[in-house]
Amino acid sequence: MLIAAVAVVAAVAIGIGAALAFGNKDDDKKKNQATGPSQSVAPSQPDGSPEPSASPEPSQSPLPKADASGAGMALTGGAALQTTVPGAKSAGGQYVGNFNQTGAAVTWTLDVPKDGQYKLKMTYAVPGKDASTTLTVNGEAQSRPINMKNFALAKPGEWGWTNTYSLVQLKKGSNTVKISCETGNQCEINIDQLWLERG
Repeated sequence: MLIAAVAVVAAVAIGIGAALAFGNKDDDKKKNQATGPSQSVAPSQPDGSPEPSASPEPSQSPLPKADASGAGMALTGGAALQTTVPGAKSAGGQYVGNFNQTGAAVTWTLDVPKDGQYKLKMTYAVPGKDASTTLTVNGEAQSRPINMKNFALAKPGEWGWTNTYSLVQLKKGSNTVKISCETGNQCEINIDQLWLERG
């Protein structure tokens, strides 16, 4: 009996000791959770929204484009709108024809957003042979004629539509681009559309 009583007392004592020991550890854990460092998070705006990312580059505005019969186009020196040759992309199938004479010209007035070099592109047709015209930008003739070869590989006497380009230096704001038939040019061409691309 005495041994049983001692065993019971020992068991109770061990239980109380264990409860005190493990209970303190749980309390310490709770204290550490309450007072310890919190998990690091990315800083946010005062209203709680995340930091803004770098803003994307503003979209580039489209550059000018013109039909042969459109606004900003002036025809001089006998150049005239025609529709005889099919395949022109301008409104109503019109194009600038009657160009094979000295002085014939089309002048395009256009605006650009900033100074710089641009690619002046144009759609034209030749009757199965190479041609060339003179380019004048803001009153200054360019050093080389516009190359208007028979890139369409049209047969002699058959009109073939194709395109070419010239690099031009333009200033911010209004500019004039003149394509003309001058002495020494081969100007049997029809001009359809003109447009700019970034050079």
